[in-house]
Amino acid sequence: MVWVPLSPTSSDRRALLRAPSTTTMSLEWLMDWSCSLDGLRDFIATGIQSFRDCDATALVAVACLLVLFVWYCYHVGREQPRAYATVNALMQSAEANGVQNGFVYCQSPECVRCSHHDGLNQKLYHNLQEYAKRYSWSGMGRIHKGIREQGRYLNSRPSIQKPEVFFLPDLPTMPYFSRDAQKHDVELLERNFQTILCEFETLYKAFSNCSLPQGWKMNSTPSGEWFTFYLVNQGMCVPRNCRRCPRTYRLLGSLRTCIGNNVFGNACISVLSPGTVIAEHYGPTNIRIRCHLGLKTPSNCELVVGGEPQCWAEGRCLLFDDSFLHTAFHEGAPEEGPRVVFMVDLWHPNVAAAERQALDFIFAPGR
Repeated sequence: MVWVPLSPTSSDRRALLRAPSTTTMSLEWLMDWSCSLDGLRDFIATGIQSFRDCDATALVAVACLLVLFVWYCYHVGREQPRAYATVNALMQSAEANGVQNGFVYCQSPECVRCSHHDGLNQKLYHNLQEYAKRYSWSGMGRIHKGIREQGRYLNSRPSIQKPEVFFLPDLPTMPYFSRDAQKHDVELLERNFQTILCEFETLYKAFSNCSLPQGWKMNSTPSGEWFTFYLVNQGMCVPRNCRRCPRTYRLLGSLRTCIGNNVFGNACISVLSPGTVIAEHYGPTNIRIRCHLGLKTPSNCELVVGGEPQCWAEGRCLLFDDSFLHTAFHEGAPEEGPRVVFMVDLWHPNVAAAERQALDFIFAPGR
């Protein structure tokens, strides 16, 4: 077999003519690179010339601002968080003697009801700022005003109403509220009167003359005995007590205006033995109204708020503002038994929803 080389066709010759050579491509690339270097050189030269043309005073000012910015970043980065006392700690009174007392002045420096100082106001303002950063300042005008001028409000209030911790300005004030103020919750509590009463009677069977049953607290009074059994104490659930009153505790979750997420919220069974007098005192705030559902109401028992006396009735709710000066007494005969109410704190009807959310944040237990 003989191999004979084939001559290229006319079409092959035209394709070869159109194809760029390797040398041509390299030259084009070098020219492009040279143009890029020229552009970069021109850019650098322009920048240097602009820098030279700048006024020396402006350059010094820019340098000073840069130094201040670097110093600020360093200072903020190394600064330790400011130590604030928690609102809950400021709200707690000393229990060294084993007696929890809502009104007798204990002289403890940590008890905000007994030792008013600027630390609480600073903490409240810090909490408000933190809330506004996370959510919004919208609707916070009244709370901001209250915190900013808290000292003036608390010191200049008339003696008939002096909340000891926090006063929210521009709320309607009256010693007693009608049932319609929180109609839904009042009706729900009254419908469940028998349920709450049955659980109380089961608890009360544990009482004896020699000891205080577990879960109960004895409060200091000028005369007689005053016992409380808390399900919620300053916004904190008491699990052991709630397990002993499961239906009453579930009922709290059905109340629309129950204060359950801040230190001003309480729910408890309150028992006054015959011959007991509770000394006149003020509650901590005006943002709540206190609801008493009468469970056992002997004769000669009275609640006096702002100088106005009222009597409890079994199965009926009594609403009052405990930031007014108030007292209670049971002057009935021993055979009549104790006066018993179920007490729960509800929101003041004129505190707006946005304000409630903010106050829950500001006064959250443990903050």
